Amino acid sequence: MHSFEKLLSDNKTWARQKKVSNPEFFTQLAKEQKPEFLWIGCSDSRVPAEIIVNAEPGEMFIHRNIANQMIATDFNCLSVLQYAVTVLQVKHIIVCGHYNCGGVKAALGRQSSQLVITNKWLMHIKDIYRLNKAEIDALPTEEQRVNRLVELNILEQVQTLAHTSIIQQAWHEDNRPTLHGWVYGLNDGLLKPLVTLYPDTEIEPIFKYDYHEAEMALPEKKLRSV
Repeated sequence: MHSFEKLLSDNKTWARQKKVSNPEFFTQLAKEQKPEFLWIGCSDSRVPAEIIVNAEPGEMFIHRNIANQMIATDFNCLSVLQYAVTVLQVKHIIVCGHYNCGGVKAALGRQSSQLVITNKWLMHIKDIYRLNKAEIDALPTEEQRVNRLVELNILEQVQTLAHTSIIQQAWHEDNRPTLHGWVYGLNDGLLKPLVTLYPDTEIEPIFKYDYHEAEMALPEKKLRSV
């Protein structure tokens, strides 16, 4: 049996077992999704989001990319974010990285001539290293340097989320979602919370959207349009 054929066979076994344990499982699942969480994670095959938190299908909306980045010009991630916040109305967004991340490790080295596109993606992490170079370089081992950059990257991605108009508008209008930064340990399977940003979190003024000002201007705009 080829490896891909095993996947198909295992899928049949899984679906059959689900029907036995809960005959209505797929009927209910097919109706709609109402996830409470958006998970932004790493593409690493060792960090399957639902499995490590023991979640069922339908409980989490998921976006994954190399080194769990939230880049302000990435329309793929932004479209997932907008749909999760505006349509699904998730209550929590989790940015989850993991220790010993290959993408972060690659960002600490020279750029590969064979991975031109990947280099561009990792440039954002290289910038995080550049801004925290003294702290990271002071650590005695490569593993410690990689893992500290993993943590700093997660913290930076949560901040980037808070700086988007999508999040700030939801904070202003609906008092949600709460943003979380977690890191996963491959060695022990445990999640470690690093940061939590609540809807009333103060962010740097230069990143703020002033919705109060916009609302005050609405009546004047309406008068001019009459």
